[in-house]
Amino acid sequence: MTTGALRRAIHRAARRSAPLERCGMCAAPVGPGHRHVWDEQDAGLLCACPPCTLLFEREAAGGSRYELVPDRRRRLTGLSADELGVPVGLAFFVRQRDGRTVGHYPSPLGTTEAEVDANAWRAVEARSPALAAMRPRVEAFLTWTDTRRGGGERWVVPVDDCFRLVALVRGNWTGMSGGSAVWREIARFFDDLGRRHGRPTDSE
Repeated sequence: MTTGALRRAIHRAARRSAPLERCGMCAAPVGPGHRHVWDEQDAGLLCACPPCTLLFEREAAGGSRYELVPDRRRRLTGLSADELGVPVGLAFFVRQRDGRTVGHYPSPLGTTEAEVDANAWRAVEARSPALAAMRPRVEAFLTWTDTRRGGGERWVVPVDDCFRLVALVRGNWTGMSGGSAVWREIARFFDDLGRRHGRPTDSE
């Protein structure tokens, strides 16, 4: 067997042995790129197959417990998160249904959470229609200050994007400062967002 054929055989075996993801509602298999539903009772995400996605796209289909995570992504311009008191370069902010906003700071151990000052959040939100329209629990304001490239990223994204970013940080972090690999992967994450959804939203 050639090296190329062996590599392909190993890849096929790895795919067969990978755990099969299933819909959290009906247990049907789900493929890559599937949507998610927020479970308010368990405070977590459930995978959703295409039929269940269609079901939960109907308004109020999930009652007060389930809500389909949106798939829209909006890049913001002219907006700074400095006055939110972000202690690190990478963070995301999620509004709660009781009106509070919680900041999440990814780390190799998961995320550190801290409630955002309500007046500071209202001041930032007042300058951005996109933030004002952000849906509680299922959308997030994602911000990254890229000191290596001298730029920054500001997005409103589905909350499952943020969970993928947290997993990326945990999986690639090395040493005290993270190492070059994790920052390369973070940059790739935002580059991909920009390629697929890069049309800016005016935040003024």
